[in-house]
Amino acid sequence: LLKQRFDHIFYTGNGIVAKIIMEAAAKHLTPTTLELGGKSPCYIDNNCDLAIACRRIAWGKYLNCGQTCIAPDYILCDPSMQDRVIEEIKKNIKDFYTEDSKKCPDYGRIINQRHFKRLMALLEGSTIAVGGENDESDCYIGPTILRDVKPDAKVMQEEIFGPLLPILTVSSADEAIKFINQREKPLALYIFSSEDKLIKRMIAETSSGGVVANDCLMHFSVSSLPFGGVGNSGMGCYHGKHGFDNLSHLRGCLIKKLKMENVNKMRYPPHTVDKLGWARFFILKHVDFGSLGRMMLLALMVVFAAVIVQVTD
Repeated sequence: LLKQRFDHIFYTGNGIVAKIIMEAAAKHLTPTTLELGGKSPCYIDNNCDLAIACRRIAWGKYLNCGQTCIAPDYILCDPSMQDRVIEEIKKNIKDFYTEDSKKCPDYGRIINQRHFKRLMALLEGSTIAVGGENDESDCYIGPTILRDVKPDAKVMQEEIFGPLLPILTVSSADEAIKFINQREKPLALYIFSSEDKLIKRMIAETSSGGVVANDCLMHFSVSSLPFGGVGNSGMGCYHGKHGFDNLSHLRGCLIKKLKMENVNKMRYPPHTVDKLGWARFFILKHVDFGSLGRMMLLALMVVFAAVIVQVTD
């Protein structure tokens, strides 16, 4: 399939396959849109309604059993907040999926056993604060929260794409920004804060495919917003008009008449001093005439052209 000459290739998936697709597309210089993924951070500021924040994070993380490309991948928060964050998310897990999420019709399963084993391997070396229940025969992994996770932990080395939620502690927004910028650019960045100044600062000082403040996933549902990645999380964007623009060639077209050829004489050789003088006046020099001056100049040019046509005819 990749050997075919397409007008445009649009791929959604992981970065490994994306590189194979881009390499194949390069043979025909085929434009490519890549919607990938990555580890989308979720920063919780001290100054926010933590109960609401954790409820929205729990929804965004465990929707479809964590198998969405824009799911919050990990949480960054102050060490003093970690215990309460865990308790709030635990409470919401129970509210959403009952005491036994395995029996809850609203809680999903891991897509296949290969991904089940991959996710279970990511738990190695991490401390489980909530959840961890699993059943390989049913591809079930319960909503899980990991606490005191280190940056070099196995679960932090790749996109999770499952119901595992690591919490890493940072002492400030400065440290959170530094942590985010030291890693590959994510598909989404989530910021929970009541301070507009902090939200704007994090947007300005980080790079990601998209940003949502005080919620998760919802930018995907706004058709007027471009959706796509940057760097390792993809290239190009779509949704609404952005999708049409992305998958269209903006073709410039100019249609002229085969008349008034005398007006064009200044552009043809031989390039005399007079012709160059007129060219400099009309083309090379930038003169700010103002709106009234431009109208007068246009009128003079029309009169000039008419005189030339009349004389030559």
